[in-house]
Amino acid sequence: MKKLLLFVMLIVYSSVIFAQGADDITGIWWTEGKTSKIKVEKKEGKYIGTVVYIIPEKYVNGAPGKDAKNPDANLRNRSVLQLQILSGLVYNADDKEWAGGSIYDPSAGKNYECFVWLEGKDTLQLKGFVAGIRMLGRKSSWTRTTL
Repeated sequence: MKKLLLFVMLIVYSSVIFAQGADDITGIWWTEGKTSKIKVEKKEGKYIGTVVYIIPEKYVNGAPGKDAKNPDANLRNRSVLQLQILSGLVYNADDKEWAGGSIYDPSAGKNYECFVWLEGKDTLQLKGFVAGIRMLGRKSSWTRTTL
């Protein structure tokens, strides 16, 4: 009986240690290629991501690039720095992923549906897709960092 109780306690304790929480994606992330950093945070019950750093090598005439390919002509002159590129993500504990949101690609001026998941605690996998079909998309890996 003692062995069974010890085994059950060990299982419960292990699941708590390895459980993934909804706020685990919050923080600062290097994008794939380490050209910019994105701050992921929770606002109004959903997770968003904002560009908080761009490597100086990507600056144009000494300043961060503009959102030049935005389909809205009125937004094409805004800086990519401080631009919100992730929006509307909600955690799904059953699937261990954040879904229902979108990601904006300023280099193409396009929004894509997306979902994200963690691999370990320091790798964020993102998949943007079109037409509601997850198979039609592109995957990107971001790495946890600091500002």
